[in-house]
Amino acid sequence: MSAGHYQYWIVAVLMMTGLYVVIAKGNMIKKIIGLNVFQVSVILFYVTMGKVEGGTAPIIAEGFEVYSNPVPHVLMLTAIVVGVATTALALSLVVRIHEAYGSVEEDEVLAMEDDSCGGGG
Repeated sequence: MSAGHYQYWIVAVLMMTGLYVVIAKGNMIKKIIGLNVFQVSVILFYVTMGKVEGGTAPIIAEGFEVYSNPVPHVLMLTAIVVGVATTALALSLVVRIHEAYGSVEEDEVLAMEDDSCGGGG
């Protein structure tokens, strides 16, 4: 393994950390944070894939023959905007759930929902 691929290790660690938080934690706020960490890992992956060693911005000029691809970077700008909007919506839903059930813990909310529906299984 070369030292030039450290960013892929960072992506893998961030991705697994985010996935672990989403799966293992019962707190809805922590789940949203885990989703954001996962999203950051994907954005980092795409941005590092778009970088070309020795490449420059795709503006044709004398002396440049290797260009970086701007499409992954543009797509990730869009992903960041969508991620912020999704996070805002998720947090507003968590606030509404807290108002209705008095808790943001998934197991407590599910238990209250089961009790209100007649219990049973």
